[in-house]
Amino acid sequence: MKSTDPRMVSVLSMRDEGAGPEAAIVRDLVKRGLIVAPLIVLASALGWGVNGALSAAYGLALVLVNFIFAAAIVTYAARISYAVLMGATLFGYLVRLGIITVAVYVVADAAWVELIPLCATLIVAHLGLLVWELRYVSLSLAFPGVKPKKSDLVSTTNGE
Repeated sequence: MKSTDPRMVSVLSMRDEGAGPEAAIVRDLVKRGLIVAPLIVLASALGWGVNGALSAAYGLALVLVNFIFAAAIVTYAARISYAVLMGATLFGYLVRLGIITVAVYVVADAAWVELIPLCATLIVAHLGLLVWELRYVSLSLAFPGVKPKKSDLVSTTNGE
C-alpha cells in the first residue's frame, strides 16, 4: 500500500527527474582530455617511438570512454532511484575497472603495445583529468555541474 504522506516515503525510493549535471561535466572532462592528448602522445612517442604513441593513445581512449560510461551509468541510475544509483555507482566502478583490465590484457602481447606508457597514461590521465576538472566543477546547488562563466552569471542576474 502506497502512502502519499511525505514522512512515509523512503529517501532510497526517491529518484532524480531533473537534468543531471553529469553530461556537462563529462563533456568538459573529455574536452580537456582531448586538449592534453597530443602532449601525452608526443611524450610517449619521444620515449618509446611509434609504439609508445599508439599505446598512450589507446590508454587515453580507455580513460575517456571510462568517464563517459561513468556519467551514463549515474545519469541512468538516478532516474530509477537513489538506491539504484548507489548500487550502480559501486558496481559500475567495479565493472568499468574490470573492462579496463580486460582491455589492457587483450592487447598486452600485441606488437604495438608498450606497457609502461599505456599503464602510465591510464593512471596519470585518470587522476590528472579528475584533479584538473575539480577546478571547474561547481559545488553549488544553484549551478550544479560545470561552473558558469562570469558572463553567464551577469546575464542571469540581470534577467536577460
